[in-house]
Amino acid sequence: MKKIAIGLVAAVLGLALVACFISPFVAAQRLIRAARMGDVAGLEQTVDFPAFRASLKAELNARAAMEIRDRTGENRALAALGMMLAPSLVEGAVDGLVTPEGVAAMVRSGDKPRPEKPVPSADTPATPKERIHQSWAYRGVNRFAVTLTRDDRPDDPLVLIMERRGPLSWKLAGVDLTPDPMG
Repeated sequence: MKKIAIGLVAAVLGLALVACFISPFVAAQRLIRAARMGDVAGLEQTVDFPAFRASLKAELNARAAMEIRDRTGENRALAALGMMLAPSLVEGAVDGLVTPEGVAAMVRSGDKPRPEKPVPSADTPATPKERIHQSWAYRGVNRFAVTLTRDDRPDDPLVLIMERRGPLSWKLAGVDLTPDPMG
């Protein structure tokens, strides 16, 4: 009887560990499916829009700062002006991009968000899923990366960051526009 109880406890713990391990994979597939189907309600359940918006603003501001430094060189006054204006431009662009339709368009196309481009409409056709390679990796116990790489642009992946919101619950909460090739 004691061996049966120990076996049951071990089996339950094993199943719980497996469920915890596979839960971000399931959440990522649910996100991708909702995006491909244009399921706004499904996207609202799988995306933490305020966190995603903050992450995208931080990434775009960092990228803008690097580009401003690279393009202005020694002209400090021009660089300072660019650094002052960039955050307000990024803020407005991100607010327009981070909607259920905008996130769906990013996931369907595998394209990184580009504030200079208009937000694709909801009826924009998806890139065929055979042309987008999906890869997944843990980035810690509570962070999980979903990398979408188009076969026509293998060096420009879209890296979506999902974060744990409970023992088995994950939501899209960020984006990595400059992914480290080592993971």
